[in-house]
Amino acid sequence: MKVRIVAVGKIKEKATRELLRDYYARIDRYARLEEVELKDGTEDEVRERFERAIPDRSRVVALEVLGQRWSSEQLAQHIGRCEGDGVQSAVFLIGGSYGLPPAISKQADVQLSLSAMTLPHRLARLLLAEQVYRGFTILRNEPYSH
Repeated sequence: MKVRIVAVGKIKEKATRELLRDYYARIDRYARLEEVELKDGTEDEVRERFERAIPDRSRVVALEVLGQRWSSEQLAQHIGRCEGDGVQSAVFLIGGSYGLPPAISKQADVQLSLSAMTLPHRLARLLLAEQVYRGFTILRNEPYSH
């Protein structure tokens, strides 16, 4: 299975990029991780970019402030279902400063909230990466998750 994180914007801060690399390398032990950074633009341009970045046979999670609130264990269960169902790609979508295009969010299998607070996309990406890694360790009952 692949894990694909699709986000509007590029991470330019060296420290944040270094932390992301660390979590991405950890995730790579369990599943191939792909990060796709999209250029911002009009709603239609961004929608089209997201549509091109979502592979066929994917299970898609749209990060939304008003989405469902999951525990780390619930995210792990989602990842486990993706693995068990033979899903080719578990895709996580992160919007830009105006969020995700509504059409993209509606098409997702799940709308998930990382927090009721609005997070900068770089922090949302870092938090998501850590939680995906944590999810894999929960599934395998590894010490990191304790």
